Amino acid sequence: MAKTSVVYVCQSCGWKSLKWVGRCGGCGEWDSTVEEYSNDSVGATSLSAVLDRQLPTPITEIKLQDCPCIEMGIGEFDRILGGGLVAGSAVLIGGTPGIGKSTLLLQVCQHVSQKGYTTLYVTGEESVAQTKLRAERLSVLSPKLLVVSETNLDFILENIHNTHPTLVVIDSIQMIYKPQLESSPGTVAQVRQCANELIFTAKSTGSAIFLVGHVTKQGIIAGPKVLEHMADTVLYFEGEKFQCYRILRVVKNRFGSTDEIGIFEMRKNGLHPVDNPSEIFISQGMRVSAGSTIIPCMEGTRALLVEIQALATKATFGMPERKVSGVDYNRVSMLLAILEKRIGLKLGGQDIFVNIVGGVHVYEPAADLGIAMTIASSFKEKPIPPDMVVIGEVGLGGEVRSVNQIEIRLKEAQRLGFKRAVIPKDNAKGLGKDFGIELIEICYLSEAVEIIG
Repeated sequence: MAKTSVVYVCQSCGWKSLKWVGRCGGCGEWDSTVEEYSNDSVGATSLSAVLDRQLPTPITEIKLQDCPCIEMGIGEFDRILGGGLVAGSAVLIGGTPGIGKSTLLLQVCQHVSQKGYTTLYVTGEESVAQTKLRAERLSVLSPKLLVVSETNLDFILENIHNTHPTLVVIDSIQMIYKPQLESSPGTVAQVRQCANELIFTAKSTGSAIFLVGHVTKQGIIAGPKVLEHMADTVLYFEGEKFQCYRILRVVKNRFGSTDEIGIFEMRKNGLHPVDNPSEIFISQGMRVSAGSTIIPCMEGTRALLVEIQALATKATFGMPERKVSGVDYNRVSMLLAILEKRIGLKLGGQDIFVNIVGGVHVYEPAADLGIAMTIASSFKEKPIPPDMVVIGEVGLGGEVRSVNQIEIRLKEAQRLGFKRAVIPKDNAKGLGKDFGIELIEICYLSEAVEIIG
């Protein structure tokens, strides 16, 4: 007879204790341990599993199996996955409630099923009738799209083996439970065990699987951290509550580049990829004003043109304020010190506000020169030419350092009609004179501030 014992498991990291403790001994989280029942029979290795196990094989004798990559027809989604959906891959996607995870995955199932492949959508939070209502609104109606409302892991695995789908969507992993485990759905033990068996099934059958995960207040996927290590690709769905744009960000990808982003627009009939994302981050038809600069930043392999806005105004309540949105606060503080020390701008008594238009976040050092020039422009009340982009990293001595992928950045600026670009002198060495955009080469931040006037 299987022996059942009580253990206390941290819901943040999975650390176990034989007695209740107020603070987790693994991650230091307070009041995160929950009572769970441990069954010693769960996870025991059966004789058939021992006989079917793989033996070590020389790498020269391993035969490559056909591992197709299916293009789903959603350009933004295909690009961030590395070209398409890899057979047998496990993709973990997380996001806040109502951000559009279920909507996006239903559309993915529709595109895959239209190519003649069978897809299985497993919903643990809705009935099949409720899923049908959303599908009709999205015009997602295909006989190759199978829907089942189930939370029992054993029944889900049975459906996968019976239908042999090319794509499986589990919505969501926190709702799935394994009957042999005594703990409730959503606990660390259940999430870890269910995800492990689903991913193993995907590898053995060749069916690609999407696992939808809830997120915590800190913005990370709920459950054990090992969940992200088990998955081949980890995606985070982001977006502001009052904006129609959504950003699908890659933080891990075994089949493509990391740090990629896909941008979608939420409409009444679903999510639509944005073909020209630079336009949504730049104010169109606005009058020229001080404190506004366009910079080309890199998100993975894509160049995006974003607008930086700054406001410098005299502090009236004693201690000057420093407020930033979309950029690193410590980086802005450093640039303010450089502007005051090396350029001579008296910013000590000024309230400084820096913002990135559109809600995008820019943390790469290549934005330093753009931020510094924007602050100087607002302080001097002199606008930066609207047909100019700014690129460069600023050192503590006021020198402007080179940045990577300069050609991709300049080509994106040229495509959108910009005529001039302020770049580091070191980056100009590898560029031809007939590049198609006027290059203003600088070595120090003081030279860039002189352009403003």
